Amino acid sequence: MASTARPQNPVVKRTITADSAVSIASSATASPFDSPAGSASSTSLSSLGSVEEVKSKHGKLIDTYGNEFEVPDYTIKDIRDAIPAHCFKRSGAKGLLYVARDVASLAATFYLFNRFVTPENIPSTGLRAALWAGYTFVQGLFGTGLWVLAHECGHQSFSPSKVLNDTVGFFCHSALLVPYFSWKISHGKHHKATGNMERDMVFVPKTREEYASRVGKFVHELHELTEETPIATALHMVGQQLAGWPLYLFNNVTGHNNHERQSEGKGKGKRNGWFGGVNHFNPSSPLYEKKDEHLILLSDLGLGLTLTALAYVGRNFGWTNLLVWYGIPYLWVNHWLVAITYLQHTDPTLPHYDSTAWTYTRGAAATIDREFGFIGRTLLHGIIETHVLHHYVSTIPFYNADEASEAIKKVMGKHYRSDTRGGSLGFIKAMWSSARWCQWVEPSKDAEGEGKGVYFFRNRNGLGTAPMKLSPKGAKMEIGADE
Repeated sequence: MASTARPQNPVVKRTITADSAVSIASSATASPFDSPAGSASSTSLSSLGSVEEVKSKHGKLIDTYGNEFEVPDYTIKDIRDAIPAHCFKRSGAKGLLYVARDVASLAATFYLFNRFVTPENIPSTGLRAALWAGYTFVQGLFGTGLWVLAHECGHQSFSPSKVLNDTVGFFCHSALLVPYFSWKISHGKHHKATGNMERDMVFVPKTREEYASRVGKFVHELHELTEETPIATALHMVGQQLAGWPLYLFNNVTGHNNHERQSEGKGKGKRNGWFGGVNHFNPSSPLYEKKDEHLILLSDLGLGLTLTALAYVGRNFGWTNLLVWYGIPYLWVNHWLVAITYLQHTDPTLPHYDSTAWTYTRGAAATIDREFGFIGRTLLHGIIETHVLHHYVSTIPFYNADEASEAIKKVMGKHYRSDTRGGSLGFIKAMWSSARWCQWVEPSKDAEGEGKGVYFFRNRNGLGTAPMKLSPKGAKMEIGADE
């Protein structure tokens, strides 16, 4: 199926079907994770009224490329029914074989470099340095692959056994300095609220007002801003790729900041940021319920054991060796995690929703598949290429995800999004283009009714659809949906 992530000018007007209307009432917090057979949109598709009624419900929604956008018009049941039954089957033995493969790859690479890339075998310091730099890159890929398998464990798609899943996930993630249970819980909440501006836990984009505050401008002035320099974009990307993952764990950066709504009251007075009380290590963090606090401590114990082992290696084999053997590969793992997650949820074609317009069906469709060739499909277990499916049914193991993805494309139709242009190189290029095109979100100029709760990326670089022109008096009223 051709990618829908291509710029199209002039604006292409697609036919809006009568099936597009989805009940606002069905945007409640319940999701298919709570009820596998349930649907965030159970309205009968044959009784939703005329085309004009549907169009007036949302007005004209325009994505960043200038294409007219339609909200998804199918149900979760439609998605699940389209997937062959065997795609849901999980094999613990197969999962363990993949873990063994990745661990063996890490161990073999470590042994070969320490055995042969030595001054005795390679006298040239420059050549040795280049080879060891290659070592850190390769180990970063193998480490990311192991990270993905632990991620499978967290979703219970690794095997039918919860005990096996959590045991393997705990050890694999702890070895990579990831708090397994802590991240598993917050990541599960991300899946339950994907694309929701108020409840999503990962890569919630800045609103128009938040972006204006960051650059020191008023909301109504954004359409007048001159282009952001490429060097500023590059510096932002470097910071994101190097520090994004640890900042997310320590500060919940990019996650929602509505912790006052935490049902048990643990979020009172807490905010994202340093010393704000919101992180992945403290049991009292509002990211977690009281029933899960012992799991947060267990996750911290796993990190403590890994740090103790790393300290032993550093003291006995040298801190420089530790930096090369583990430290720099760890940074590569962080880089790939941030890049993958960012590009799964950030694209000029993707919408975001406020609480009045969000449903599970719509949010899960607000993701995009990309292509990273051999690295993505083999070393990283297809996490880049089948992410849309993963948000609809996260318990399907990765080795069945390609077949299941093809099945749901028939249901999603025009709502399925992918950008596979350029293969692996295209994936890398997309990081730059998304950073330039996707800087904040706001409603479409001609949105009406529920459509005012559907947000699209805009930018100050003169790319694609221009930001709305707001008067100082009307600025707050226009963006009031996300306040």
